[in-house]
Amino acid sequence: MREDVESLDIRDVTANWVNALILTAQIEDRIKALADLADTPLFFGRLDYLHAPGADLAEGAGGERFYIGRRHVHDADGDPMVIDWRAPVSQPFYRASKKDPQDVGLRRRFGYTGGDLTAYEDEHLSDPAETAAVSKLLQQEIERPRVGPMRDIVATIQPEQDEIVRSGLSGSVCVQGGPGTGKTAVGLHRVAYLLYAHRDRLARTGTLVIGPNRSFLHYIEQVLPALGELEVKQATVADLVARPGVEVRGEDPAEAAVIKGDARMAEVLRRAVRSHVTPPAEALMVVRGSRRWRIPAYELQEIVDELLARDIRYGAARDALPQRIAHAVLVRMEQAGEAPDDRVQDAVARNAAVKAAVKAIWPVVDPAKLVLRLLSDPEFLAEHADGVLTEAEQELIRWAKPFRSVKSAKWSAADAVLVDEVADLVERTASLGHVVLDEAQDLSPMQYRAVGRRCTTGSATVLGDLAQGTTPWATRSWAEALAQLGKPDAAVEELTAGFRVPRDVIAYASRLLPGIAPGLAPVSSVRENPGALAVTRVADEELVEAVVAACRTSLGHEGSIGLIAADARVPALAEALDAAGLPYLAPGEETTARARLTLVPASLAKGLEYDYVVLDEPAAIVAGEADERTGLRRLYVCLTRAVSGLVAVHAGALPEVLAEPVGG
Repeated sequence: MREDVESLDIRDVTANWVNALILTAQIEDRIKALADLADTPLFFGRLDYLHAPGADLAEGAGGERFYIGRRHVHDADGDPMVIDWRAPVSQPFYRASKKDPQDVGLRRRFGYTGGDLTAYEDEHLSDPAETAAVSKLLQQEIERPRVGPMRDIVATIQPEQDEIVRSGLSGSVCVQGGPGTGKTAVGLHRVAYLLYAHRDRLARTGTLVIGPNRSFLHYIEQVLPALGELEVKQATVADLVARPGVEVRGEDPAEAAVIKGDARMAEVLRRAVRSHVTPPAEALMVVRGSRRWRIPAYELQEIVDELLARDIRYGAARDALPQRIAHAVLVRMEQAGEAPDDRVQDAVARNAAVKAAVKAIWPVVDPAKLVLRLLSDPEFLAEHADGVLTEAEQELIRWAKPFRSVKSAKWSAADAVLVDEVADLVERTASLGHVVLDEAQDLSPMQYRAVGRRCTTGSATVLGDLAQGTTPWATRSWAEALAQLGKPDAAVEELTAGFRVPRDVIAYASRLLPGIAPGLAPVSSVRENPGALAVTRVADEELVEAVVAACRTSLGHEGSIGLIAADARVPALAEALDAAGLPYLAPGEETTARARLTLVPASLAKGLEYDYVVLDEPAAIVAGEADERTGLRRLYVCLTRAVSGLVAVHAGALPEVLAEPVGG
């Protein structure tokens, strides 16, 4: 298929140089999409259907055999050899069961080592004599050691995951999922499915995956290309709201950041923007030729009031104002017996007197300058925050030392979101067709609004875990978050079956749940292998040495190793690893067969996973946060990064619920 595309000669199909450039780019993209990935087999399953197609069967399924894979593959004659996993005929591979065989006689799973086919396993779904059994190949694939970036899960998608993946484009979905439930993979595969089912529409409107940080985005960036999807953009919330001149160089105290991220700030900013509209002080005189046309101040005020009442964007209203004034002039012209047309109205709207009036009544608003003034001028803030923020809250968000200009200001991440809110109040933000928002539980209401602006006419997939909220403004409920996102009617789905985190590890971490997320169902691991779990206490002076020894031991296992520690302890551990001759990577750097150990600050651990985790001093992780509850949530995140085994080494006291011996 790739050779066929490479052999195309654009001179045979176009003589126009513009079309030639476009076609060349499309051919290059197609060649990239057809790249051969040596360790990624094209097919992983087979379906043998029983009967001819019926009204209740997948279209085209009649009694045939289909190989199911990551990509559609056809032979030289155009006949399909492998069916895309997203096609309707492939759906029973994920949904069919002994209770509901969906006309499938046999389901075969293939097992691979690297790119080599090494095993297969059959299920005769329609044979009453064969009992249902857990797929060993499926279990091995889920538990397979992982080195490098995140992989796709097309061979292991579970029925409850598949329902979310294949849900329609028109509705938004929120997925609450504990560690190891596959919520990130579900979100990415949902994007791949939507691009398959609605390619033309999403090609026009665009798709975006939003993650918490660059390390996380680097970890997941190969999933969609492996499925042939190269056009999906990735970004952080900070990337979305970045504006020229607004350089984030400062950091807010937690109390100030919480207020700046509160949804009430949207009303403060709306008031501040609208305050720039100034009532006309005098009549407007428009001169055209030998005639003068006078618009009294009260009529100008009526036009202004009507535009304000419509509550449209500030910039759109400003653009409409000269046309409204020109229309008032044309009415007078017609009353005087003239017959002006649209060209005359446009000319009046461009009249110098009209331009001057618009500038005085509805001046241009610069979003960054407005926020700069709001955070610098106590009187301006007090005027527009009256009845919305208390005086104490206003004092918390004001800059102690006002900055002279936008460029000199030490903007914080929360300030940049405020500027983005104002920018949208002035000019509408462009909307995408679909947005995936991962680790959403850590966003503030104002950040949700910033994301929501990017999908006002599209849909969203929101992924998160309330128990893993580790910011002072962490999400309290999905209903509240979805309302701020502008998707209050989104369906909320909960994934509680864990496929990655070992049973013993998730059970140990779940001891924290009653204190950090009351009422949230703990994850139930479906893995037969319980996994390795060890909690070891050592003397203070032996801690670093014991941690390094645990890393060395873990490297004796196959797969990736993560050493997770409180941010403040990372430099000392880095020095100890260097002294011990153990090479290590930083989060986001790709693990290889030779470099499998990553030193991970606790603040960057969310969303990542390693085959074996060495956890350094849990008490330091808890103490590193603004309050104990946030610290315990951070610890919950760190405890649940392990896929095969966890070793926790500590000198300080463990949280009380974790102090009980493992297995006790």
